[in-house]
Amino acid sequence: MQLHVIYVFTHDSIGVGEDGPTHEPIGQIASLRAIPNLIVIRPCDANETAVAWQVAMEQKNRPVALALTRQNVPTLDRSQYTPAEGLRRGAYVLADAPDPHPDVILIASGSEVQLIVEAQNKLLEQKISARVVSMPSWELFEAQSEEYRHSVLPPWAQVRIAVEAGVTQGWHRYAGSQGEVIGVDRFGASAPGPVVMREYGFTVENVFQRTLALLQKSRK
Repeated sequence: MQLHVIYVFTHDSIGVGEDGPTHEPIGQIASLRAIPNLIVIRPCDANETAVAWQVAMEQKNRPVALALTRQNVPTLDRSQYTPAEGLRRGAYVLADAPDPHPDVILIASGSEVQLIVEAQNKLLEQKISARVVSMPSWELFEAQSEEYRHSVLPPWAQVRIAVEAGVTQGWHRYAGSQGEVIGVDRFGASAPGPVVMREYGFTVENVFQRTLALLQKSRK
C-alpha cells in the first residue's frame, strides 16, 4: 500500500534462549526480507540503531521493519571504526584490512557484527588480512550503484564468510559461490542465550576457525 509504517521488532535471534525454542526467531528476518517494498534493518549497535531510526523516519512511501536485539551488545567506538552513517547504504566497510587486497571478507548483521570485529583482530595475529563489513539492510544495499556495491564487496574477493543468527537463506548472494554462511537452519534450543549462541557456533573462535578452513580450501 506504499504507506509509511515503521515496525519495531525485538528479540531478534536465538540469543533469547531462556524463552525456549518456540520464542526464538529462526526464519522471521528472512520472511520479512521476502516482503516486496519492505525495508528491513538489523543494526549492530546503538550508533547504527540511531541512524536506522532516522532512515525509517525519512521514508515517504515504504514501510520499514527494525529488527533489534535483546541481548547486550557493545557500542563500537566510531573513532576506531567508520561512522554509523554507512548504514544508510545498507552495507559498508566497518573496519578495512591493512592492505588493499584482503585475504577474506567477513560480513554480518546485528549482534553478530561484534563477532567478526573480534575475529578480524584474531586473524591479524596470524598475519591474515580481513575486511569487516556491517550489512544491516539488504534492501538499502541493493538500491546502491554497482560501483558502490563492488567497492564494499569486490568481485575479485571471493573468500567470504557471512554471519547471522538466523536461516542462511539468501546470504549466499553475498557470501558467493566460494564463501560460507554461518547461520541456523534448524529449530532453536532451550538454554541461556549465551549457551545457545555458543552451541550454534556464534563465537569468535568458530568464526576464526571457519575462516582458516575456508582460506586453506581456497588455496588448494
